[in-house]
Amino acid sequence: MAQLAQLTKGPAGESGSCFRSQSPVFFNAMSTTRETSPHGKTDFLPSGSELSALIRALDWSTTSLGPIDGWPAHLKSAVSLMLPANAQIVLFWGADFVALYNDAYAPTIGEKHPRALGRPARENWAELWDDLKPLLRRVLDTGETVFAKDRPFYIERHGYPENVYFDISYSPVRNEAGDIGGVLCIVNETTERVVAQRELARAEKRLTQALSAAGMIGTFDWHVPTDTFYSDAYFAQMFSVDPAKGEKGAPLSEYVAGVHPEDVERTTAAVNLAVATGEKYIQEYRLLQKDGTIRWVEARGECLRDENGELTNFVGVVVDITTQKEAQEHQRLLAREANHRVKNLFAIFHGIISLSARSARTPQEMAHSLRGRLDALMRAKDLIRPGIMGTEAHSERTTVDEVVRTVMQPYDDGSRDRIMVGGPNVPVGVMAVTSFALALHEIATNAAKYGALSEPSGAIRIKWETQDGDLHFEWDETGGPMIAAPPKAAGFGSVLTERSIAGQLGGKIEYDWRQNGLALRMKVPLDRLAV
Repeated sequence: MAQLAQLTKGPAGESGSCFRSQSPVFFNAMSTTRETSPHGKTDFLPSGSELSALIRALDWSTTSLGPIDGWPAHLKSAVSLMLPANAQIVLFWGADFVALYNDAYAPTIGEKHPRALGRPARENWAELWDDLKPLLRRVLDTGETVFAKDRPFYIERHGYPENVYFDISYSPVRNEAGDIGGVLCIVNETTERVVAQRELARAEKRLTQALSAAGMIGTFDWHVPTDTFYSDAYFAQMFSVDPAKGEKGAPLSEYVAGVHPEDVERTTAAVNLAVATGEKYIQEYRLLQKDGTIRWVEARGECLRDENGELTNFVGVVVDITTQKEAQEHQRLLAREANHRVKNLFAIFHGIISLSARSARTPQEMAHSLRGRLDALMRAKDLIRPGIMGTEAHSERTTVDEVVRTVMQPYDDGSRDRIMVGGPNVPVGVMAVTSFALALHEIATNAAKYGALSEPSGAIRIKWETQDGDLHFEWDETGGPMIAAPPKAAGFGSVLTERSIAGQLGGKIEYDWRQNGLALRMKVPLDRLAV
């Protein structure tokens, strides 16, 4: 080793060839030069490389390979071919896997060079020996070639640990009799490429997440002359197109197929107009997803033309505006609900005034009962307010009995048989109370306007029970106006009731329009009611 340290490193050889072996390597003795060294004949070694000089200078009699002039012919042939090659090659010879390598390979092991030359691999590859040894033994023992792309290795070659990657091809070196003497390893370090690809993938993921957070679905580029539409994978997926086709390109018709059928004619007409006139393209439309859900998007694009004015590409971006559309719809519904509430409120006021006037004996008594009923009405409105305001204003649980009595109190004229309520103690959660109270309020409002509560002799019987995990709720009206036939169309109040019970509480509601009064049945899952 002292002799190695005294050598002056020369330039790497310029001759040779890069090759990959995936099959056993057979060698015959060959000679390329006529040089000798104090430690034996080295006439098989090519000149002009640093490793050739190091091999000549090394006293091989101190290694398990023995004096260099006693090396077998197939070892000498392998070394003579390896040294001038531009490919990164290391040769592990014998049971101890003594290392020989060329100039191209030396930089891949960093500070291990040149001490690794002529030493058993386990000494200088100790940190990865548990990983490397099985690979080498597999080739040496079975004669099988081991090949892998971007194979990871853990190595300490510059004084600190690294995770590196190599394309590898490990092949057996045989003599003419077929005996295996060592393992020829042709490698190519791919660490920079692998790390760059992973960094690019992480950057693309961060970009996708940022665009997603901003509502951006992606960009598109439609090559009009060939009708080839390009996009990123997420963009294609949103339009129900195979993501693999995004980069490869697909006909525009495949993307149009993902547009809601009701919006196709309008959006394609806008595209054609932009192509014909050069106007900028701005459209809002719906995408029908494979799972049946609908997403609203806004697309913006423009045409690009070449120097001759010929149309080449139609490019643009698409943004997900579903949240904005849902907010607009919510605001529209709130406005409609508010208008409906105001109308009902006046109807209720008229009913309460009539009830108070019929049951009061003096103006003072009427005023007192009227104030009480109006206060009760406001308490009922407090139960409904969270649903209208879009908040969760309740902080405590309530019960079915409390909700029913609060909603019905404004209609109670003091008669024992006017409103009869009864049922077990069933909890109603802070999220469900709004929908449940809103449904009861609508039913009571209709009764006050058209049903039993609109007549002095009218009565309502309300009862409920629990069965098989559901709340079974019954509402029976009698004594109201005669019902000739069920309503021909559901009013907004009925739609709101259906949405509250079925849509929000996962329940069912049935109407029986009897001649002597409405009979209504509701069934609501207890677990949904308790939320």
